[in-house]
Amino acid sequence: MKRKPLFFLILALAVLLDQLTKYLASTFINPYEPIEVLPFLSLVNVKNVGAAFGLFSSLGNVFFIVLTLVAIAIILFLAIKEKDGFVGLTLILSGAAGNLIDRLVFGHVRDFIDLHAGSYHWPAFNVADSALTVGIAVLIAGSLFHKKQKPAS
Repeated sequence: MKRKPLFFLILALAVLLDQLTKYLASTFINPYEPIEVLPFLSLVNVKNVGAAFGLFSSLGNVFFIVLTLVAIAIILFLAIKEKDGFVGLTLILSGAAGNLIDRLVFGHVRDFIDLHAGSYHWPAFNVADSALTVGIAVLIAGSLFHKKQKPAS
């Protein structure tokens, strides 16, 4: 992988930012006492024992740890093998790794960003979730706008 230094830099920075912000949120924000930052943005201290947005919480932490490890293995394989989608795959890997650390250390994922419009709230999320979402968007955008080179005949 020729892009190895960039891969590790993106991965390290994203995971570090994720863990630092989760630490700050869980240290300085009391559970169930949101801090309003903007009319549509609050900081909260929420434990997420499920998957995205707390879905499937009944499956248990071990299930999500195993699922994340499998996903990380697939993403690593793709990042090594593929020439396209490098940044998107690295961001997805960063997000998966950030939330995996939480599951292994705390038994749940720490969420702290609450977007809302009036009484309607998007489920709380974190920097790792944002990295995953941006990574997926980058992959989708790349696949929509990437022109495949035709081999010269």
